[in-house]
Amino acid sequence: MSVVAVGSRRVLRYEGSGGVALEAELTGDEVGLPVVLLHGGGQTRHAWDEAATRIAALGFYVVVPDLRGHGRSGWSDGGDYAVERFAEDLRALAALLAQPPVLVGASLGGLTSLIAAGEAPQLAVSLVVLVDVAHRAQPEGVSRILEFMQARPDGFANVDEAAAAVAAYLPHRVPPPDASGLQHNLRRRSDGRYVWHWDPALLDGIAMLSSERLLAAARAVSAPLLLVRGGISDVVDGDIADELVARVPGADLVHVEGAGHMVAGDRNDRFVGAILPALRRAADSSSSSNAIAK
Repeated sequence: MSVVAVGSRRVLRYEGSGGVALEAELTGDEVGLPVVLLHGGGQTRHAWDEAATRIAALGFYVVVPDLRGHGRSGWSDGGDYAVERFAEDLRALAALLAQPPVLVGASLGGLTSLIAAGEAPQLAVSLVVLVDVAHRAQPEGVSRILEFMQARPDGFANVDEAAAAVAAYLPHRVPPPDASGLQHNLRRRSDGRYVWHWDPALLDGIAMLSSERLLAAARAVSAPLLLVRGGISDVVDGDIADELVARVPGADLVHVEGAGHMVAGDRNDRFVGAILPALRRAADSSSSSNAIAK
């Protein structure tokens, strides 16, 4: 494990399951309660850039990994992207932190959080926030995601072409005036074309998890659980969200109006505001526990 400076950023380099080399970005003061932000499949840690800055400014220690097969983290040998591998990576990361962290997981990151904290060996956590992911999903929404990820295997001629593809996929989102930020999600091949910054084997390596398994994991989490649903999400609709909360004792639900499946990217301002009360309760509880321990 090592922490290195990359420009103005602090980057943690550590070893995940099977020896895969992983990276996470660190923001904020280490004395704060750790908040681990886990991106969705096909994204990178930069999906959380704005949220990480805002949460760190509130006194939290924000840790944002690239999941295996994504961004600057290593790829799995043999295309092994079972959710158990992601969960093992998360446990390895949490072992480097001074306190049980808050887990904020979007889509694949949320499934990873549930398995890591709800199945043996259970990771000790302060709070689990599921971002538009639940025990089941709308098949149409999942199909739309997969279609986007499978499209354009030949990549893009330039970043603007990739930005146009994203804009077509997310018509409800106002495109940024400058598409250069999208470069974090792209890698340039030797032939000069840009492709998404994740391992293509990911699509074949991730298996669907049963709703009963995920419900059992959610019920086994020893910390509060909050589901944050995008108000216009086509992946987690209102019925699915209500069902999760009804079947997991103590779980809470908040809707972020105007956001689709990619809640933080769509409405980051509302997203941070939606999770802030739960973050503060977790911080207060952590402070009380530390005082008792001393």
